[in-house]
Amino acid sequence: MNGDGYIVSIRGLKVHYPVYYSLLKRILGRPDAVVRAVDGVDLGIREGEVLAIVGESGCGKTTLGKAIVGIEEPSDGAIYYRGELLTPHRLARDRRLRRKLQMVFQDPYKSLDPLMPVGDQVAEPLVIHGLARGEEARRRAVEMLETVGLTPGREFYWRKPHQLSGGQRQRVAIARTLVLEPEVIVADEPVSMIDVSMRASILDLIMDYHRRTGATIVLITHDIAVARAVADRIAVMYLGKIVEVGEPRSVIENPRHPYTAALVTSTPSISRRRPPRFPISGEVPSAVAIPPGCRFHPRCPLASSLCRSREPALVEEGGRLYACHHPLEPGSLWRQAEQAA
Repeated sequence: MNGDGYIVSIRGLKVHYPVYYSLLKRILGRPDAVVRAVDGVDLGIREGEVLAIVGESGCGKTTLGKAIVGIEEPSDGAIYYRGELLTPHRLARDRRLRRKLQMVFQDPYKSLDPLMPVGDQVAEPLVIHGLARGEEARRRAVEMLETVGLTPGREFYWRKPHQLSGGQRQRVAIARTLVLEPEVIVADEPVSMIDVSMRASILDLIMDYHRRTGATIVLITHDIAVARAVADRIAVMYLGKIVEVGEPRSVIENPRHPYTAALVTSTPSISRRRPPRFPISGEVPSAVAIPPGCRFHPRCPLASSLCRSREPALVEEGGRLYACHHPLEPGSLWRQAEQAA
């Protein structure tokens, strides 16, 4: 852990993608537009915690996760791991560091080689990182397959991905990650593409590893109910920015940012005591044409002229972080629920 108390520190991170509408523009390096997928994120991740990053599709969650593990290169800003700056050059030459930062991808269909036995795909990271080879790598792969519930491991070892169900494929993908014993795992919507009946058991594999080893988990999800169930903290992301951070109960019961309130009140609940839906309009704007000022203002019922002209800073208050010119009063959503009851 570094001097500021975080195993991973993200400071002013931007990940932008140039868009070219002609070959000439590409050759000249003059983009017609820029996709601002991550656009100035400051976030600290504590050692041993489960941090959930929530938000609608297209808000930049996956790009942020890929940047944390070194898959995406920052356009600006910095990421520190245990106080040391992560750079593409350092990640390329330091296998030990790459092993400590791993990612579970959303789509098990795309993350596996369709022609290679799944056991070899679990053993392959051990060989690449110089941890085992030959029969020892195969033995450890069999053990890991059984750890994630694919038993008998020796039978599953030789199966191809097309011979497995979606849930079994995701178990293989998780096994490939866990076999390296990482310290930080970014899990990108790990259950969104598998059958509902299997989701809890798949998520439990990652959480069991967390409880057993103390690993740090960054869970990327659009489901705030899942985040509440497993996370120590929730970070809410909107259009490339973090807009609120706090403990799950605090964020969900007393959201300060209007976007957080909209996420909370749009989540299905079996409880009779729930706040009315917080009214927002429209869809997430394009990351190519981000609105000026507060990027949420076109959808926000509380927006003022200040919101349309000045971007709010992320401020801390009572252990919470939020970025809003007109934050909601603590408890205001639930007072509405009580009045409506």
